Amino acid sequence: MEISEIRNKVETAKVKIAGFGGLFDLESMEQTIAEYDHQMTEPTFWDDAQKAQALINEANSMKEIYTSFKQLEDKQEELELMLEMVKEETDSDLEEELESESMVFFETLEKYELDMLLSGPYDKNNAIIELHPGAGGTESQDWGSMLLRMYTRWADKRGFKVETVDYQAGDEAGIKSVTLLIKGHNAYGYLKAEKGVHRLVRISPFDSAGRRHTSFVSIDVIPEIEGNIDIEINSDDLRVDTYRASGAGGQHINKTDSAIRITHIPTGIVVASQAQRSQMKNRDQAMGMLKAKLHQLDVEKKEQEMAEIRGEQKEIGWGSQIRSYVFHPYTMVKDHRTNYESGNVTNVMDGNIDLFIQAYLRSTMTPDN
Repeated sequence: MEISEIRNKVETAKVKIAGFGGLFDLESMEQTIAEYDHQMTEPTFWDDAQKAQALINEANSMKEIYTSFKQLEDKQEELELMLEMVKEETDSDLEEELESESMVFFETLEKYELDMLLSGPYDKNNAIIELHPGAGGTESQDWGSMLLRMYTRWADKRGFKVETVDYQAGDEAGIKSVTLLIKGHNAYGYLKAEKGVHRLVRISPFDSAGRRHTSFVSIDVIPEIEGNIDIEINSDDLRVDTYRASGAGGQHINKTDSAIRITHIPTGIVVASQAQRSQMKNRDQAMGMLKAKLHQLDVEKKEQEMAEIRGEQKEIGWGSQIRSYVFHPYTMVKDHRTNYESGNVTNVMDGNIDLFIQAYLRSTMTPDN
């Protein structure tokens, strides 16, 4: 990268950082963090464990925003100083250091900018992601397992923890359905970009004639919501089934009928849990997911109504095709909402989907945001 280009990008970064600083009162944030730290030292702090954990999470989130901002600010000033030094004298070692440091800085700034887009009420929460292969038997079920691997690798790269809540193996290969709980800061904020139908076009390895097949998998994503959700559920509206847990490769299979599947009859929503060893804990986890889904359904209904009032053609829900993965006759992954695409299919399937997520998040921002 040329020195002049670095200089221009550092100037642009300075404006961006100043803009970030205008989004929050740093002095007030410092005071709030100090107050949180003081509360944590109180002898009665853990009397209400749920409230205490919520405060710790809020404090950690605020500290991360504050610390990251100050680090960006300091690094930007450091780069400006290095640019002045390079301008005054020719030093190849200093120029190499400047280029290396600036590349790291620009990447960090881009990540911070993306994090600032995640301002929704549940964006910072853990995410519950469900994969449901469409019609097509083994072919679509295999596609489901490929996406499962993609999301697991993406989470691993980010240092997120992945828990399998429910796993239904395919008849011959792949999966019938899978529910994952992905734990990490902003997990839902990122993964909400993946909600929708994912389409695969390839020469099927299960077709002896070597024909091209198209397969679909629906991805649903909801936030894990801590605490009680104010939603009343009539027990008469529920159908509860128990079954024996299964697992990939025969691992961690519970030998008793402790797995729970709950169907909410009025909406047709189905949730399942087999991660816990006791039926009661699986029921509690499934009910938590059901409440989160019903809450999300209510939020999306209100958003749809507001969009209609404003005259927007805004499609909400997860029934629409959002992305195509083409393995044959050419290789390309294309997001139909943003038109962002990549020709490196292998890289995407290895979990490198951040650029697709970034493109989506930026596309949802409006001037008012």
